[in-house]
Amino acid sequence: MIAGIHEQDLVAYMIFGLIMNFLFSILFGLYLSKNIGMDEMIRSKGDKEQSLWVSLSLFIPFAKMAITLYRVAILQIYFLNRGYTHKEFWVYMTHEEK
Repeated sequence: MIAGIHEQDLVAYMIFGLIMNFLFSILFGLYLSKNIGMDEMIRSKGDKEQSLWVSLSLFIPFAKMAITLYRVAILQIYFLNRGYTHKEFWVYMTHEEK
């Protein structure tokens, strides 16, 4: 037992969490590409790498999905509600802070 659940159940939760992450990530990517445009996204993409904690979150069930939903919340609360555009969010997510 790991953390009070059987290993098979933990693996099943991890796999389901990854499937949900891919689903949310694909839908979020489609949403952004619809509002920004694929050509514009390619032209304005920065060279920012994901942090280590985002990469390590693959091993925690549903953590990667929670990070994607956090990004959706940042888009809605910080950017869209304050009058910024989807493209400004894309630039924020893909460029290094200076």
